[in-house]
Amino acid sequence: MPKLLYLVTEDWFFVSHFLPMARTARAAGFEVVVATRVGAHARRIEAEGCRVVQLQGERSSVGPLEVTREFFRIARIIREERPDIVHAIALRMVALGGLAARFGGAKRLVLAPVGLGLLWSEDSAINRIVRGVLRIVIGRWLRGPGTRYLFENTDDPREFGLSETEVTIVPGAGVDPTEFPQQPEPPTPPLKVAVVARMIRAKGIEDAVVAVRAARAQGADVELDLYGTPDTSNRRSCTEAELRIWSGEPGVSWRGATADVPGVWRTHHVAMMLTYYREGVPRSLIEAAASGRPIVTTDAPGCRDLVRDGQEGMLVPLRDTAAAARALVVLAGDAELRRRLGTAAHARFAERFTEAEVRRRVNAVYTAFHL
Repeated sequence: MPKLLYLVTEDWFFVSHFLPMARTARAAGFEVVVATRVGAHARRIEAEGCRVVQLQGERSSVGPLEVTREFFRIARIIREERPDIVHAIALRMVALGGLAARFGGAKRLVLAPVGLGLLWSEDSAINRIVRGVLRIVIGRWLRGPGTRYLFENTDDPREFGLSETEVTIVPGAGVDPTEFPQQPEPPTPPLKVAVVARMIRAKGIEDAVVAVRAARAQGADVELDLYGTPDTSNRRSCTEAELRIWSGEPGVSWRGATADVPGVWRTHHVAMMLTYYREGVPRSLIEAAASGRPIVTTDAPGCRDLVRDGQEGMLVPLRDTAAAARALVVLAGDAELRRRLGTAAHARFAERFTEAEVRRRVNAVYTAFHL
């Protein structure tokens, strides 16, 4: 039985986004091993028939000593496991894990940056240097006949000088349509808007609050619910104190984490994510589209792969809360427009963002190695 080793920073991230890939590998006959920082989700991974290997370390740590230690820990795991394929997920693991995999003797790599995150969202001297290094490592050093690249959107491959023939576009994490059925919208008013995301600034959390505040000031009966928790490993996380202050405003509520995302879209009219984070394709927006909800989001990589302006939702410029407020005002006053956009969003999802489509494309990558 060939062996496939996933390298991923956090077990919760693997469970929330990449179980369809693991199922694909298992169905193709692979023994699947997941090397990750173990939290509360290891048993869920094991329930899928995968073996979990503890990968120590904290993804927010970028000190030279900790990065070096992590490099050699990964290389040791590679030597011990001797996988036929190493599949590295997200930028840190793609670069660091990819190099460690080569050092550890891995011959076949699948590199999946997913999204480019804060390094590409925030412009600073140090970020420009790191971006340059990553372009060399990912786009040159790890490139070769034994490497396959997976990206979630069509913008990101160009950052590494990769051509269309070298890249497989996997449309997001893959969502099961039976878990997110298309549903009629609930009664109005008010227009209920939901943001489902990690509560980090670059996901546009405060921008969503500002946009709803402005829409209400223009007379629209709009309410915003924020679903998610702060991310303590992210240096740009919102704090609980900030979320509670915003939640004290009229029309704004922070709901915390939810295990019932289908229920969110059953009880809300519009999905919003005013992200300026370099996304892959936001899973929560795919889930909203599956449920037949119109989407207000930024004209940014990943988001615009799912949403076309005026077709599945409304695209607004980055950090333009006034434009987002105008979109909410229009949607609050036009039920037929909401219906049309939501129907188109569901059709867009069914065409290319289902779990079945993701599994089909990932399986083609794995089987291309001809083990």
